[in-house]
Amino acid sequence: MQSRVLQLSPADFEDLALEVFNFQAQENVVYGEYLQHLNVEPSEVSAISGIPFMPIDFFKTKSVRAGQWTEEGYYESSGTGYGVRSRHYIQDIGFYQQGAQKAFERLYGPLSQFAILALLPSYLEREHSSLVAMADFFMSKADSKLSGFYLYEHKALLEQVERVKKAGKKLLLIGVSFALLDLAEEGADLSGAIVMETGGMKGRRKEMIRAELHEVLKKGLGIAQIHSEYGMTELLSQAYARREGLFETPPWMKVYIRDLNDPFSFVNFGRSGGVNVVDLANVHSCAFVETQDIGISHPNGTFEILGRFDNSEIRGCNLLLFS
Repeated sequence: MQSRVLQLSPADFEDLALEVFNFQAQENVVYGEYLQHLNVEPSEVSAISGIPFMPIDFFKTKSVRAGQWTEEGYYESSGTGYGVRSRHYIQDIGFYQQGAQKAFERLYGPLSQFAILALLPSYLEREHSSLVAMADFFMSKADSKLSGFYLYEHKALLEQVERVKKAGKKLLLIGVSFALLDLAEEGADLSGAIVMETGGMKGRRKEMIRAELHEVLKKGLGIAQIHSEYGMTELLSQAYARREGLFETPPWMKVYIRDLNDPFSFVNFGRSGGVNVVDLANVHSCAFVETQDIGISHPNGTFEILGRFDNSEIRGCNLLLFS
């Protein structure tokens, strides 16, 4: 089933989603018990609109896995705010890497053309970060001699930027929001680079809406566009925004917007609501996740993240607040 996920055509998305749903209803104890609690009979579900999405908090207290297998590793959430960290057990790390590479390259081109610099303090200062694991894997496929991680060494990072420019490589700088703001305030010339924010102030700075953050970064870094990544510990796939706030998903991932007052109903395009994600790369855990983000979806498949529910904890991989 893994190979079918990564080779999926849009026309086959719903059929495979229903197949994964029936598999997980039977083989995922946590999800199966949740369906029983809702009195949902899997055999009676014939469309994605009838699939219940599992609350994301289950990853904090349960071992969410479909089938019996020994994990190759796990990813853990940042724990920003209060409460228990989410933990996502990974059956096949190589599958995760293949999906991450394919999702990136379908929008940005071969990783081999890039040098990748990662400004990820707080993520680097703890273990089992999926973002660090992804960046490290990307670096192994890019120009590894010019790529690297940075904590707070802004001078060294900017010196490396100049080396990358001289080498004629495409430059991707991926960074957590507060660290990119620190860099922008010092003044830097990142012209020609792709600067990608992953969101998150990690308690280091006052939260900002995405539009405000991007304007500050563009001015301070000397670039015309800020890119964004939407990902989280509980999902094995990532969405990217190459234009302001409009996220694009790989073919095996889709976002549906649920009614704020009825979590089992979807709203129309252009209306805000809670973000539900179908991530078929989560074939060995749970592919149907009810997040605590608020967003809007569009007919062309893109979506926006507007904020978060008031009672949810702050997370590390997306921007959080309404204007």
